[in-house]
Amino acid sequence: MLHLSDKNHTQQHILERYSAVKNLSNRPHYKILNRVILVLCIIGVIVFFLPWTQNISGSGAVTALKPNQRPQTINTVIPGKIEKWYVQEGDYVKKGDTILFLSEVKEDYFDPNLLQNTKNQVNAKKMALESYGGKVNALSAQIVALENEKNLKHQQARNKIKQSLLKIKSDSMDYEAVKTQLKIATTQADRSVQLQKEGLKPLTDVEEKRLKLQDAQAKVLTQENKLLTSRNELINAKLEVDRLSAEYAEKISKATGDKYTTMSSQSDASAQLSKLENQYANYSIRNGMYYITAPQDGYVNRALQSGLGETVKEGVPVVSIMPASYELAVETFVNPIDIVLLKKGEKIRVWFDGWPTIVFSGWPDMSYGTFGGRIVAIENFISPNGKYRVLIAPDKEEDPWPKQLSIGSGAETIALLETVPVWFEIWRTLNGFPPNYYQSEKPATAKK
Repeated sequence: MLHLSDKNHTQQHILERYSAVKNLSNRPHYKILNRVILVLCIIGVIVFFLPWTQNISGSGAVTALKPNQRPQTINTVIPGKIEKWYVQEGDYVKKGDTILFLSEVKEDYFDPNLLQNTKNQVNAKKMALESYGGKVNALSAQIVALENEKNLKHQQARNKIKQSLLKIKSDSMDYEAVKTQLKIATTQADRSVQLQKEGLKPLTDVEEKRLKLQDAQAKVLTQENKLLTSRNELINAKLEVDRLSAEYAEKISKATGDKYTTMSSQSDASAQLSKLENQYANYSIRNGMYYITAPQDGYVNRALQSGLGETVKEGVPVVSIMPASYELAVETFVNPIDIVLLKKGEKIRVWFDGWPTIVFSGWPDMSYGTFGGRIVAIENFISPNGKYRVLIAPDKEEDPWPKQLSIGSGAETIALLETVPVWFEIWRTLNGFPPNYYQSEKPATAKK
């Protein structure tokens, strides 16, 4: 209707008038090129549907698996002056071998007999402590003796009080007896006087009765004096009890005070002894720190301090050592977006710098020169380079890693995830989506 075919035919007829067009149409290799392009397009479409293993790539370096197998530096514990080197770089040292000797630089430790003098001070303080202990024991025994003597003296004073009471009682009875005798003598004397007046008794008998009366009166006075003396002795005995209590209380208090003073001095001496023993132990340990020794078997990598007579501070690294025996591992760093897809125990493919390697990241079966590994640790905090550190150990189920590897050499890693078509991977990459999360089948099998 639109006569498009006639128009195209007319245009083609017009172009054929030119020689250049005629030459192009006479070249047969353009047909081959078209076929090649067609085949390539078909191959490209087929490639879009080929399987592609998603992966997480990372770069890192070879290291040791355990912390005690990694290169380390040996630091000085005390400040000092370098006096002598016993090793040089590259030497093999065993654990305990001497590396460096330092001399003292602090004036507090210049005394060559410092250790022996401190030991003598410790022994002297121990003797003082023992003396204080003996004095405390002696004062305790003295207090016990005073208590016993006090009890005996009190018992003696109480016995004396009882004796005084009995004597007062006896003197009272005697006093009553002589009073009775005085009364009888008075009656007899009065009767004799009356009878003498009546002429019944001679005068001598009256005189005799009067003499007896005076004698009875004297006895009454004497016995009354004895009774008062006994009562005074009772009072004195009671006062003696109080005096003994006050006297022994003062003695015991003084002995107790001396005991507690000695115990206080003993505690102070014990504290000083502990301080001296601490100083002695510190000096002994410090004497052993003048010699810097190797903490384990290994090789001396580098001397970080050099020369003789150089002064170094405490905590300064002086030499670095590489352990002689170690297990290889790789520390790699991955992007934060990929860290959630990695788990401990997952398999990793590793290849090393300087090792012949052909890697097809999406087709691991076609890769050559890569080695197997497993994740043994994943850091939970981001590293200074903005990535997460992952530690990889050799996979025991695959070929061992090369023995020629040295710690510090570079390494590249690929963590294999889920297998998807190529077109899906291209689409995911163009859209910036993360790889599909891959769940390992081992935990599910173990759970079943």
